[in-house]
Amino acid sequence: MVHLDIKALISPVGIVRMSEFVLTCTCFALVASAGFTNSPLSHWSWCMFCWCFCCFMTLLIHILEFTNLNTKVPISWEDFTTAFAMLATLMMVTTSIIYPKFFACSSCSRQIGASVVSWLCFVLYAVEVWLVRKRPGEISGFLSTIPGLLKILETFVACIIFTSLDPAEFNKFPGLQWCVAVYSICFIFSLLIILLTIARMLLVFPFFFDVLVTVCNALAAVMYTTAIVIWPLYVFKQNPRPVPCKHCNWDDLVVVTFMTFFNLLVYITDTAYSVKLVFFNHHEEEE
Repeated sequence: MVHLDIKALISPVGIVRMSEFVLTCTCFALVASAGFTNSPLSHWSWCMFCWCFCCFMTLLIHILEFTNLNTKVPISWEDFTTAFAMLATLMMVTTSIIYPKFFACSSCSRQIGASVVSWLCFVLYAVEVWLVRKRPGEISGFLSTIPGLLKILETFVACIIFTSLDPAEFNKFPGLQWCVAVYSICFIFSLLIILLTIARMLLVFPFFFDVLVTVCNALAAVMYTTAIVIWPLYVFKQNPRPVPCKHCNWDDLVVVTFMTFFNLLVYITDTAYSVKLVFFNHHEEEE
């Protein structure tokens, strides 16, 4: 029998989630009614996906908690909701930057409205992250820790890189194909860690999983170091910015370069923090 939990609707987190659902649905409706322009299709598709995904997942989480069915789901619910709130915050801040940059204009009322509402969605999801993390005694999962949040950030930045990649560019040279392989391998590894954590499957491994994660983080940092050297070396060699270039493919090359450097910093931070936790903290506890 389903037991309804009214507190899930009237609690601060519940009110925030209902607001998120309404506003993300509003963004989707405004952008869908405005239609698609001549700007890059990948960016428009990314924005639409973000609003639709966050709208659907927010409603799903809200329904499951209202009906108490979340207790029947065989996953770490705290990890799942924390990870989604963090991911949605990152998705909203990128769409709030990308959409007005590529699609809004001074006479585009619906595009401007969608941009403003998208920023409100970002604020709401950031508030949800704060509310969820400050609840005493309820959040203890891996994804609510700094390494867990870094894993979410790594996968998200990789998604931004993938949306900016152009096969016509990286198929020209084997070096660029190596960079794409780096992005893909590291993305799969980080995503796998997140999924295993949510599914509560980390304990089934017959070895020290923390050590494996630390080693893989270090390898990912080394791989990204090669990408940050190879990618700009190939894509910008004898390839100056064309004139005119209003949101042309050359700008996407810059985005990939910047995001590669940013993700390298994230992986280095993740590696350093993991080494501290695994090797130094464990030695202190043993002593």
